[in-house]
Amino acid sequence: MSLDSPTFGCTDSPVRRERGQKAVFCGLTSIVWLHRKMQDAFFLVVGSRTCAHLLQAAAGVMIFAEPRFGTAVLEEQDLAGLADAHKELDREVAKLLERRPDIRQLFLVGSCPSEVLKLDLDRAAERLSGLHAPHVRVYSYTGSGLDTTFTQGEDTCLAAMVPTLDATDAAELVVVGALPDVVEDQCLSLLTQLGVGPVRMLPARRSDIEPAVGPNTRFILAQPFLGETSGALERRGAKRISAPFPFGEEGTTLWLRAVADAYGVSAEKFEAVTAAPRARAKKAIAAHLETLSGKSLFMFPDSQLEIPLARFLARECGMKTTEIATPFLHKAIMAPDLALLPSNTALTEGQDLEAQLDRHEAINPDLTVCGLGLANPLEAKGHATKWAIELVFTPVHFYEQAGDLAGLFSRPLRRRALLNGGAA
Repeated sequence: MSLDSPTFGCTDSPVRRERGQKAVFCGLTSIVWLHRKMQDAFFLVVGSRTCAHLLQAAAGVMIFAEPRFGTAVLEEQDLAGLADAHKELDREVAKLLERRPDIRQLFLVGSCPSEVLKLDLDRAAERLSGLHAPHVRVYSYTGSGLDTTFTQGEDTCLAAMVPTLDATDAAELVVVGALPDVVEDQCLSLLTQLGVGPVRMLPARRSDIEPAVGPNTRFILAQPFLGETSGALERRGAKRISAPFPFGEEGTTLWLRAVADAYGVSAEKFEAVTAAPRARAKKAIAAHLETLSGKSLFMFPDSQLEIPLARFLARECGMKTTEIATPFLHKAIMAPDLALLPSNTALTEGQDLEAQLDRHEAINPDLTVCGLGLANPLEAKGHATKWAIELVFTPVHFYEQAGDLAGLFSRPLRRRALLNGGAA
């Protein structure tokens, strides 16, 4: 498939914008993967028992484990204004840090209750940083469902870190976005083989290897939902490398090529480094083409991965995109992927749930990507569904995961065929 083909390109396509009822998780959910990534950090949600139950259920952590997250539960006296919430928070943080001396970064995470009560967690973080420096740096960000959806919590978290990163004049590349360790290692290996470096990661696995930022810093996003973080880095003087996101063989190649071009890597060296993993990725994807090719795809807004994943499924797996919806459409960041989407794709930003369900029923797609709350009802009505949350918790970036990514979408179709009595 060629970018010059008249059947591709959504750069100037109209976007339906909906501001009705939504069916998405809040930004607190991002703590589930951030706490695994940042090994000396702790995420303290200032919220209700509902917030605590959400995280406990989403993370699947047993009660006797020592996770790197917790909830400072707002009790009735806090909600009624009978207690000084800031004094109580100071006391709970002191107890936490005494019990967990391994913590080097503490994130105070705002929730719906703390937002409604207008707790100033920014001021609390500044005060607590002064109290516990230099051993611990305290940040604050919002994961509230009033302000954020699902993956957006990572964006607000990383954006809160950017102003505190050290300044540098060194010419370094920063890869932005939390990746599973095995995927991060593959990414760094490819960039090292290309001769690009030094390369830093944001977030880093530990606070002592966090990147520094300055006018000679270049950065590239590995996740498509980091608009606020991207803006914060640009305000520090860093320059963004624009590229499609590294999903599938094509997306990974274009992502790496954008970096290679920025660093003057020759075409011969690029081909030598990428030829073998590209071939492996194409072969792995090919195993799923019989199931996916020609099938229609509908995506409800959930993870903000929708547009680059739709590009992958259309161009590399031969699927037909119908409506592709995303919670927020950052056109500058998504421009390279939008240019590769089939031109007849219907784009939606936001959600009016009932109206979108009506459109979904009229289209009757072969495969629907949606949140957990919609999946079971749609399955009961005979639709094959893929949980959007699984796309975030599963390693899906870069060449070696391309086959696994295609498999996430082919399995629901095979399962539905079996349930309907057909060939798998």
